[in-house]
Amino acid sequence: MTSILNQNITALEAMKKYPSPLFFRGNLSLLSRPKVSIVGTRRPSAYTRQFTYTMAKALAKRGVCVVSGVAMGVDAIAHEGAGVENTIAVVANGLDIRYPAVNKNLIMGIEQHGLVLSQFKEGFRATGWSFVVRNEVVVALGELLIVTEADLKSGSMRSVAFAQKMGKEIFVLPHRIGESLGTNRLLSEGEAKAIYDVEDFVSRFGKEADDGIEKDAFFYACQKFPTFDAIVAEFGDRVYEAELEGMITIHDGIVRLT
Repeated sequence: MTSILNQNITALEAMKKYPSPLFFRGNLSLLSRPKVSIVGTRRPSAYTRQFTYTMAKALAKRGVCVVSGVAMGVDAIAHEGAGVENTIAVVANGLDIRYPAVNKNLIMGIEQHGLVLSQFKEGFRATGWSFVVRNEVVVALGELLIVTEADLKSGSMRSVAFAQKMGKEIFVLPHRIGESLGTNRLLSEGEAKAIYDVEDFVSRFGKEADDGIEKDAFFYACQKFPTFDAIVAEFGDRVYEAELEGMITIHDGIVRLT
């Protein structure tokens, strides 16, 4: 069922114009999670496909929500890698239309377990300009933007332009000469940083749930990047003790393991 989003999303204030109204299906709690936007070509190489899936999966293991536009190619792979429960899909049409049809089952899965957002009323069919608007929302939601493969004149490069205007960090997958001309140009001009190692990159978002951290309910909860209010309500003074001991940090109302 489609509903109107009544809460303000701070990240979207970076857009030229705040998108209102916003419609949604799914789990709004994902909006409070750390988020990374992943975009790229609809026709990725095998190299790009593997990297995109691996990156999205690694981010999800650290409680990071992957944001993309559920298009064919890189978008769909990013959603699948993260898992439908760890992803936000932003669409360019009304939520009663599952487009593209080839991703219908994926979209339905995200509706049930993740979150799907749209600026458009039910019945609206995607157009060229609505994809542009969709791209801006995708970029705004993420803390940073990853472009895994892109041609020079592509929607992904338009997303890069939005990220630049918003002052967001841009990361790309390095490609051979003559491939992914858009991302290679970003690298050559110093407009993006290359990701050479997935695990090294995702380590900025904290530790995996099973990499040696003490196994108890408190630390397990902290691995999911809870809000400060939620974790205090459940564990009380232990939150303050863990902060004093340097075991967690609290930033913008979100708790992270150090």
